[in-house]
Order: sequence, then C-alpha cells, then structure tokens
Amino acid sequence: MGFSEEQIKKLNGQFKDADPAVIIDWAIENAENAVVTTNFRPYEVAILHAVSDVKGDIPVIWCDTGYNTPNTYRHAEDLIERLNLNIDLYVPKQTSAHRDSVMGIPQIDDPRHAEFTEQVKLEPFKRAMAAHKPDVWFTNLRKGQTALRDSLDILSLSKDGVLKVSPFYYWSDAQLDAYLEERQLPNEHKYFDPTKVLENRECGLHT
Repeated sequence: MGFSEEQIKKLNGQFKDADPAVIIDWAIENAENAVVTTNFRPYEVAILHAVSDVKGDIPVIWCDTGYNTPNTYRHAEDLIERLNLNIDLYVPKQTSAHRDSVMGIPQIDDPRHAEFTEQVKLEPFKRAMAAHKPDVWFTNLRKGQTALRDSLDILSLSKDGVLKVSPFYYWSDAQLDAYLEERQLPNEHKYFDPTKVLENRECGLHT
C-alpha cells in the first residue's frame, strides 16, 4: 500500500466522522500485511475489539516492558482469551530483575533514561516490526494525548513509511466508555509505563 501525503490528507477528510469499523474495513481491504500493536493500557481494548472483529486472525504485537502492574497482566490475559487475540509477544532481551540490579528505572533527567527506553520499549518494538514487515499498523492514538499526536490524524505515515491507522483518533474518553459499556468490555486504569513517568509524554514509538 502506497499513498502520497495528499491522498492521506483527502482520506482523513473523508474518514473524520466515519465509524471506526468503516475505517478498519477500508484499511484491511487495502493492506497486504496489517498488524495491531498494544500494551494493554487504558482503552486499548477498544482498538483490539474493533480490529479483531473485522479480522480475527490479525497479528497483535504486544511489546511487554516487563514492568506492567499485576492488574494489567490480568487484564491482558482476560482480553487475549475473551477476544481470541492472535498475540505475538516481544520482551526486552534483559530481564527486569537484571536491569533493576544494575540500572533501576532512571528518572527523565537521568542520562541513562534514553538507554532504558531503548532497552524496554524501542528495541523490542523495532524487532517486532522487522519480523512482521507490516504495511498497515493499527494503533489507538487519539487527539489530545500529546502535542505530537495532535499533529497526526486518523491516517498518518510512520518514519518507515508504514500507514498508521487510528480509527478512534477523534473519540473522547466518554465516547470510548460508552463503546466499552455497550459491548460489555473491561477497561484497565492501573497501568504503568516506566519510560514516560508523565502521562502526556511520548515514549518514542510514534516519533
């Protein structure tokens, strides 16, 4: 799938008020190799349900930092079974116990923070994308999350030329709450991302 920036801009205009299922249908039809990524953070269940409802066997890439809360791990296992997700798990090459003993979790202003982020999130993600080689990447980016994400849209191109599809881009938390309630889907709010510390900070996957 190859689209110019002008084509993507036009499609974003067409899709702005479209139902997520319509956007997902279109992307799946035009994809040669689609994936969805997740970390089972709050509201991830919406994208996982919506995409797997259209394509049940789509690869679901889970990059687990090794620092998730017990609640998040239980939530993940519940969704994997409930939605019959085709999970492909990627973890850091070093265990969290090993890293804790030599580095710990560096603060944002610590020079080691960049290395920490590379180890627990960026390297596993790069490994996953290199293995799958997707042309379409479903993600649950939403407007209002960060300054960078505000500059994106429903459709955007990654730095590697992969078409990122964010069907819920313009949805609010209230709209997603209603989506989950209508479908009796659980959410998870006790989530911890060791690379961000601040909720409105980017981790590097989408830059």
